[in-house]
Amino acid sequence: MHRSVGLILIAAFLSLVYSSCTTVKAYQKNKLNDTEMDLSARKSQKFEQSFQLYREGGSGANGGKSGGGCGCN
Repeated sequence: MHRSVGLILIAAFLSLVYSSCTTVKAYQKNKLNDTEMDLSARKSQKFEQSFQLYREGGSGANGGKSGGGCGCN
């Protein structure tokens, strides 16, 4: 019983030691500025149009189907 508790404590301690956090230096952060991480203009424009369609309640002005809205007269 005592041996298994000791092994569990040792395993917990080793997992804490080997998974410790490290500081990242400024020159190591250059991968965050890659062009793959940026939204292209087309993707961001498409995203804005998608939520604008639902917010405005119609899709006639954005090249989609004509009409739309809430259906009120």
